[in-house]
Amino acid sequence: MTATADVTRRQAWLMAARPQTLPAGGAPVVIGVALAGADGVFAPLPAVAALVGALLIQIGTNFANDYYDAVNGADTDDREGFTRVTAGGLIDPPEVKRAMIGTYLLAVVVGFYLVYIGGVPILVVGLSSIVAGLLYTGGPYPYGYYGLGDLFVFVYFGLVAVTGTYYVQAITTLGVDPFVTTIPAGTVTAASVLAGIAAGALSTCILVVNNIRDRETDAEAGKRTLAVLLGYRLSRVEFCGLLATAYTVPVVLWVWLSYHPAVLLPLLSLPLAASVASVVLTERDGDALNPALEQTGQLLAVFALLFGVGLVAPVVI
Repeated sequence: MTATADVTRRQAWLMAARPQTLPAGGAPVVIGVALAGADGVFAPLPAVAALVGALLIQIGTNFANDYYDAVNGADTDDREGFTRVTAGGLIDPPEVKRAMIGTYLLAVVVGFYLVYIGGVPILVVGLSSIVAGLLYTGGPYPYGYYGLGDLFVFVYFGLVAVTGTYYVQAITTLGVDPFVTTIPAGTVTAASVLAGIAAGALSTCILVVNNIRDRETDAEAGKRTLAVLLGYRLSRVEFCGLLATAYTVPVVLWVWLSYHPAVLLPLLSLPLAASVASVVLTERDGDALNPALEQTGQLLAVFALLFGVGLVAPVVI
């Protein structure tokens, strides 16, 4: 862990919120909003609510992971990642737990509006997202400790985030009655699912880098992440496969779903992807992988921005 000397309380809370991970929460929403714009179903208020809700759930999950990893003994002095405030003694555990609960409650408040317009499907999505965030490292069977974290990130920070963002806009624009119990036609499309796959793949790449870096200390702490179960070689294969999946999606949207060629703009971020991959494929220690982790978050943000521009530009120009 990094040194904790001279860390102010404000800095400690910022560390607990882990702003470097926020692209994982915001990028899928950006993609979902842009896709809705390209398809003519953009709705500003649901789009903003989806973004705020996603970021609150992301921050709440960061607080939860910080708290539960500490109380479960998964964060040790040998950990090479960024400082965790609970295990590092910077903030008392009950305070972190209260911050987690408070942040999730704020997400629920935002969710009331989204549930009103999106009905039962959004209620299920919202509640399951919070429960999944809590049980990632908390509860009697923290699934993040048993190799299921990658699947959680792919589903919730990819498929669910993008299709959910698209859904609440489409259902508003199409004039569907509030609080529906089913998914109306045209509110979840093939393109939104594919875009969710791209976002989920890159979001999962962030977790893969994190888990490769922590593989040895996680194994010692009894935390069986997918990287611990697969080993370095197959974890790197997973990372490259996820990258390839993400960059295939814009091509599929162009070739098979007839989106404008501008949808290929995310391919401009391939040099950054190659740079990150070169580190992940050769390094194991935190000195190399901590910067690579931040760069993977930047890659997701750049990819999402380019994807969004590529989708919207043909409509607005």
